[in-house]
Amino acid sequence: MSQLLRRKQINEARSEHVDPQVEVEHGLRRSLGVWQLTSLGIGAIIGAGIFSGAGTAVSGGPNHVGAGPGLVLSYVLVAIACGFAALCYAEFASLIPQAGSAYTYAYATLGELVAWIIGWDLIIEYAVGNIAVAVSWGAYFQTLMKGFGLGLPEWLATDPRTARQAFAELQADPTVTGATLDAAHAWQNAPHVLGLPVIFNLPAVVIVGLITWILVKGIRESAWANTVMVILKLAILVFFIVIGAFWVRPENWSPFMPNGWNGVFVGASLIFFAYIGFDAVSTAAEEAKNPQRDMPRAMMWSLGVTSVIYIVVTLVMTGLVPWDQHGTADPLASAFSERGYDWVAGIISFGAVVAMASVLLVFQMGQPRIFYSMARDGLLPPFAAKLHPKYRTPHVTTILTGAFVAFFAAFANINEVIELTNIGTLFAFVLVAAGVMVLRWREPERHRPFRTPFVWFVAPAAIVSCGFLMFKLPAVTWERFGIWMAVGLVLYFLYGYRHSRLRPGGEGTRAV
Repeated sequence: MSQLLRRKQINEARSEHVDPQVEVEHGLRRSLGVWQLTSLGIGAIIGAGIFSGAGTAVSGGPNHVGAGPGLVLSYVLVAIACGFAALCYAEFASLIPQAGSAYTYAYATLGELVAWIIGWDLIIEYAVGNIAVAVSWGAYFQTLMKGFGLGLPEWLATDPRTARQAFAELQADPTVTGATLDAAHAWQNAPHVLGLPVIFNLPAVVIVGLITWILVKGIRESAWANTVMVILKLAILVFFIVIGAFWVRPENWSPFMPNGWNGVFVGASLIFFAYIGFDAVSTAAEEAKNPQRDMPRAMMWSLGVTSVIYIVVTLVMTGLVPWDQHGTADPLASAFSERGYDWVAGIISFGAVVAMASVLLVFQMGQPRIFYSMARDGLLPPFAAKLHPKYRTPHVTTILTGAFVAFFAAFANINEVIELTNIGTLFAFVLVAAGVMVLRWREPERHRPFRTPFVWFVAPAAIVSCGFLMFKLPAVTWERFGIWMAVGLVLYFLYGYRHSRLRPGGEGTRAV
């Protein structure tokens, strides 16, 4: 038990990153300032959560009720919960400016076993979350291409499960239209190999491959590309708000909470996906010029900006179309299509394509850096900590992460992936909040460049609010989460336990 509770000393964690003022030949390059870090946060946050997931949260789905226009309150609740968590992350980011994010924080406070658990859990947030983003990107890209009279065959732009379900709906109701009819045609028209229909999401695979290539090239190039995409998607959302405001019908906001507070709470648990990303800033700590000062600022600024945008966009979206008609993969674009303004829908679709590409970039950047930290501690094989000799990026795990995301994005159903991503992220937030309190108790005298204000209220509030949102997720999501964590524990005891650098007399060696 003492071995499982080993903690990595903060001074040791600090020694593994170089002085921000010193230019070195080895290690990750420090080239990010506060604005670039904030841009990374906004780039990671604004994506599929608002451009896609908001639709089913408003109107409801097979396994949950809809929040209706009350989704605005859902965003407020989630912003508060994430604000509590962000304050806890900010203290750790200033104290331990290392690339591992919540994994590193847990290692310094709660011990090696919990650190492994949260490191394995973060795969759900970053890699699995990117699967959902890639699928949503593919849907918007197909919509955009159709606006130009182009577009791929439907069997090359959807997943098998969605196509099969849509075909069953078409057989039960021949009058179905829109996205359901398109997906049903995919099942009908797909070629067959060995009797099985060939159906996969080609656009999702292509965009993941392109993002992976950019990330291997270097952090400066990645940050520049992200900044450009963030400016574009913010401009598109402002366009949506300004144009949509002219066609808002206040009667569409009534009833405001068609399913009461239960709908609002369920909506909050679903659209939590829209806020995932501020913590991705912490994975770039070893590439920040002044992490102790800039990391907390970037986290809080990115969360504040996106919260305001989400609330205003949701008000306009639900004012354009009755709440029960938003259950599409592209709710912002379809809100204008329903009113006959296809040209506006086309512009919104372009914005969504840009928005989700930036989310893919930031999350694809974060996952390899978590692997990098875990391998450096001996919990993963040394190859995961290898850096490209020219670009100084963790190229091996960047490519492996890209291959993993691309493969599953080709066949995955977006709703199931989003729910799994939500529970993984909420769990990480709970552990980080607990870690802040543990470290305050163990080392109260330690200098903290940023201190979480009212920590004995904020940290428990983060745990309670995030735990409540986890409780609202479907039972099947809990089952899948349990299976995922069980697999992770098996891998830890087979490899990480034996090779940990902190194991007395262990085989683990520090990777370079």
